[in-house]
Amino acid sequence: MKIAIYGREFNDTVLPYVQEVFNVLDQYKTPILVYKKYLDFIKDKIKLPDHITVFKHHGELIGQTDVLISLGGDGTLLDTLSLVRDSGIPVIGINFGRLGFLASINKNEIKKAIDALKKKEYSLDQRTLLDIHSTYDLFGDENFALNDITIHRRDNSAMMIIHAYMNGEFVNSYWADGLIIATPTGSTAYSLSCGGPIIYPSSQNFVITPIAPHNLNVRPLIVPDDVSLTFEVEARSAKFLVSCDSRTETVDRSVKVTLNKAKFHVNLIRLNNESYLTTLRNKLLWGIDTRNY
Repeated sequence: MKIAIYGREFNDTVLPYVQEVFNVLDQYKTPILVYKKYLDFIKDKIKLPDHITVFKHHGELIGQTDVLISLGGDGTLLDTLSLVRDSGIPVIGINFGRLGFLASINKNEIKKAIDALKKKEYSLDQRTLLDIHSTYDLFGDENFALNDITIHRRDNSAMMIIHAYMNGEFVNSYWADGLIIATPTGSTAYSLSCGGPIIYPSSQNFVITPIAPHNLNVRPLIVPDDVSLTFEVEARSAKFLVSCDSRTETVDRSVKVTLNKAKFHVNLIRLNNESYLTTLRNKLLWGIDTRNY
């Protein structure tokens, strides 16, 4: 099994866990590919195995690895989408951050997780993505999101008006600070903090969640994932922001954006001893008497 590793810069408290990842892989004599920028950051901080090669972009990863390990939090794992794209390469996240819905492997269970990978004691959790299109050619060939696509006001305190259409039919005009269109995966991210529902990953839905809506009777709307969603913006400002997961672009208010289900999915690795529901219970403290915390 060939394993690729991706990560971001981190503080020194994480060093022992990063070292453990490479130590365990070295014990298995696993061929390792490391993202160039990450390797430049860690090469003088930890002891690296000899059998390491480098990759710089998705073209050098395709066909060269069986699994991509993300070292960091959920944001780090989201970065890996631009590397795996539609290749089907499975991704697993070891969580060095806080909550970790996507990067679900605890940093204290590194050896156990890598052992499970080597023994193929895991399943693939296929996650739906959104893609975005407009006349502005937003985000180039990285116009897809695993969590959400967000429309947001840019440079003043005035609300914006977002006109929403589903398959060409008018849905609503949202007077709000913005609008989140989230996948089931993204339903536990920004959308959840704005009052959106948690959607089970295989539900085949998207959710439209307003950000601080002016009308209190406007609530999140769950829609099928096979529809086409179009949005037009009215605002005092000449510009607004569109975010695609962690990537953001400034857009002229004349631009119309259309969102659809992407034509490919992402494979997240789920170890045999965990499930989506166990992740929810652990992260949200379900079933625990919080008076003891």
